[in-house]
Amino acid sequence: MKHETFFRKHPIFTAKELDSHLSAMGKSGSRTRESLLEYHRKTEHIILIRRGLYAVIPPGANPDSYPVDPFLVAAKLTQDAVLSYHTALEIHGRAYSVREHLTYSASCPVSPLAFRSRFFRGVKFPLALCRAGKQNFGVVTIDRAGLEVPVTCLERTMVDVLDRPDQSGSWEEIWRSLESVEFFDLDKVVEYTFLLGNATTTAKVGFFLEQHREHLMVEEAHLKPLRDHRPRQPHYLDNSNRKSGKLVADWNLVLPVELFEQAWRIVL
Repeated sequence: MKHETFFRKHPIFTAKELDSHLSAMGKSGSRTRESLLEYHRKTEHIILIRRGLYAVIPPGANPDSYPVDPFLVAAKLTQDAVLSYHTALEIHGRAYSVREHLTYSASCPVSPLAFRSRFFRGVKFPLALCRAGKQNFGVVTIDRAGLEVPVTCLERTMVDVLDRPDQSGSWEEIWRSLESVEFFDLDKVVEYTFLLGNATTTAKVGFFLEQHREHLMVEEAHLKPLRDHRPRQPHYLDNSNRKSGKLVADWNLVLPVELFEQAWRIVL
C-alpha cells in the first residue's frame, strides 16, 4: 500500500504528520486525510488515542489488546512535549518502581488523558525557564521504535524531581531512584538548579549531593555555591506537606521524619 512506509515509520502519529505526508505525495486537504483515516480505522489498521492522535495496529493484531507504547503517546501529546519527572526516570531505566501515570512538560499541555491502563498528564515548563528561553535545557532524545523521543537528561531530571515531588512519587521513591544513578555531570546539575532560581530547590539539591558526596564524587566547589543560595530561614522540603520534621541547619531544610531516618533502609 502506498501509505505503508508512513505507518511503519510512525507507530504513533498526529494528524499534522499525516498531512505533511500527504502533502509530500501531492495530496492535501482535510477530506483526503479524513477519508484515509476512516478507511484505516474501519479496517482496524489504526486506532484513535485522542483527537488528532493515532496508533498503528499491525495486520492481524487485535486492536483492543495490541500494546501501544505509552512513552510514544506521551511524547506526541503536544508538539513540544518532553518526557519529564518520574517518567524521565522510567525511560532512562532509573525509576525504583513503575507508575501508571506518565508526565510530560510542554508550553501548553493538553487536558489529562486516560488511555488503556495509563494516565497522561502534562505540566507547564517552569516559568523561570520560559523567561530565560531555556525550556530545552538538558533535553536529549532517546530512540524508541525508530522515533526520537525528547526527554530530560538525568541531571535535569534529578533537579526536577526534587523541585516537584508532587510529580515524582514518595520521598522513598525519589531517593531510591536517584541513588541508582552512578554518575551525574555535577556542573550541569548546579547550572540547571540556578536556572530555576528557587532557594528551597537549591537547598534540596545541595542536601542530596552532600548526602551522596562519596558515591557521586561531589566536591566542595559544587556544594558551596548551592549552600550560599540556600533559604535564609528554614523551609519545608515539601511546601505542600508541612508536617513536623527534622531541621537540617546547614541547608535550612525541614525534612519529613521518614526521609530523615530513611526507615526503608532498616532491615528487621
